[in-house]
Amino acid sequence: MKFAFEKPSQKTIKKTAVSVVIYAKNDAENLKAFLPSVIEQDYPNFEIVLINNASYDKTLKVMNHFAASHQNIKIVDVKNIEAFWGNKKYALTLGIKASKNDYLLFIDANCKPLSNKWIYEMSSNFSDKKTIILGHKGFTKIKKSFLNKIIRFESSVKAISCFAFTKLGKPFIGVSNNIAYTKTMFFNANGFMNHIKVPNGEAELFVNQIANSTNTTICFSKESFTESMPATSFKHWFKQKKHDTLSLLKYKQNHKILIGFIYITQLLFWFLIILLLSFAYKWHIVGSLLLFYLILQYIIHGISLKKLNENDLLIWIPFLELFLISVQLTIFIHNLIFKR
Repeated sequence: MKFAFEKPSQKTIKKTAVSVVIYAKNDAENLKAFLPSVIEQDYPNFEIVLINNASYDKTLKVMNHFAASHQNIKIVDVKNIEAFWGNKKYALTLGIKASKNDYLLFIDANCKPLSNKWIYEMSSNFSDKKTIILGHKGFTKIKKSFLNKIIRFESSVKAISCFAFTKLGKPFIGVSNNIAYTKTMFFNANGFMNHIKVPNGEAELFVNQIANSTNTTICFSKESFTESMPATSFKHWFKQKKHDTLSLLKYKQNHKILIGFIYITQLLFWFLIILLLSFAYKWHIVGSLLLFYLILQYIIHGISLKKLNENDLLIWIPFLELFLISVQLTIFIHNLIFKR
């Protein structure tokens, strides 16, 4: 509800110098497709820092091609070293060091801004106190794909939680493909060192580490959104989900408890509803509770999904929620049985 009824903040015209940091690994084709949408941003003062993390395709060649015709592009070519072999956070740290501006905006090469006002919308939220800006990253819509609906619904639910808890003064998560923070804050917090060995989760773990009610705010205007292509097979998506759970282990203890509480209440609610209805136990009371839950969910999620441009998911909410709960339970059991 905190996000559903939140209104976008009023923007003030700023000309803050911004460094857009773009991470790439074997992303030659993605750079060709998506880098122009960053280059063509309607913003007076920005540089683009392209990070090539030891790619073995033509990524570096494509970067050099764009840099030859755009003076505001800087390339950071990262070579593998034994201590941080293929480590994304190490490569990002080198890119951040190479940036010339204090205000940083992050996106990966496989992602694109949905408008040419992206930099303006995100950077205009910076202030003397607000030094972390959390944005929204969605996924491209694919018609007649249940997996696509699942991925977009999960991303939307994550965004709603992120924005709502931030407005409640309890920020605990961000997304790597649409986040902004200052270079000063990054190095004052020792960057990614506390979780450098965790292979992913650079944005969410950094936010979890240093974000608070004073230094963090959100940006959810539609011109600030970014978008990337989703997984197209359940196997690939399930593998991604297993990797994502590794980041949770590094969360602050109170945040782990909060996330666990939210999931357990969802799981128990649906389990008990289905159990009681299957035995027709006081079905009129149980049915009324279910109806009340669904009405409340459709209202809150309906308003929220409209803000995130995901209106088509509304009718599928109960099925998508049940499927996600099942997948999360499966991953939890899998991680208990099998060691990584």
